[in-house]
This record gives sequence, structure tokens and C-alpha cells, in this order.
Amino acid sequence: MTVRLNHTIVIGRDKVQSATFLTDMLGLPPHRMMGHFAVVQVDDTSLDFVETDAEIASRHFAFLVSEGEFDEIFARITKRGLRYWADPFHREPGRINHWDDGRGLYFDDPNGHLLEIITRPYGSGGADAKHPNPLLPRKR
Repeated sequence: MTVRLNHTIVIGRDKVQSATFLTDMLGLPPHRMMGHFAVVQVDDTSLDFVETDAEIASRHFAFLVSEGEFDEIFARITKRGLRYWADPFHREPGRINHWDDGRGLYFDDPNGHLLEIITRPYGSGGADAKHPNPLLPRKR
């Protein structure tokens, strides 16, 4: 049996606004409505947005993109004047990281979820002392 992630539920204040934000930022096809979910298809997986009035716990979603897609997404981030960081802890504002000899950055969605775009999977190589990935264990 091959195990694959099929979908995950993402909680927000306004499911349509949240789904539209994600599809606009990542350049994905528009969401579709399915029952009480606004469904965003991301390759074989979907993010199914649902609404709540309760407190929202921030979650992290990382998207592997091509170099060209990174440039397009970054252009949309800067055009909207969104804040972005090189790290998930918001300690390096206005910077892009170069972990694993790729590029990556983090930005928030309207509900406070942390979105990440990267051009190379973590641990794929290329990380060095100049651009170490703080999320991976250090080599001894």
C-alpha cells in the first residue's frame, strides 16, 4: 500500500477569503466548494478550508515550488506589501533564505497560518556553513 496525504482541514474566519488568498498567492486554480469546505487543490492533496468563530491555532504549510514559481509568488508578495521572513520564527524580516542551495521564505495568511515556499526540499543537499538550515540537525 502506498500512503499519501489526501487532504487536510484548515480553519479560518472566512473560508472563501482564505482559499482565494492561497490560490492567488500560489497561482493555483480557483477553489471549489464541497459541502461546507472551500477546497484548494495542491497537486494530489487538497487544503479544505472551513470557518470558525473560535480561536485559531496557527499552523504551518510548506510548498515546494520551481525557481520560476518562486519568482512569481515573491512578486505577488511584494506587490501586496506583505511581510515575509527568511525563518519560521520571524527573526529575519524582509529576507530570503538559501538553505540547501535553494531559496525559501515564510509569510502569513489572513488567519495567521505560516505559509512557506521553498525551491529545494529540506535535506536535499547544498546546505553549508554559509547558509545552514537551522531546521535540520547539525552535522558533527
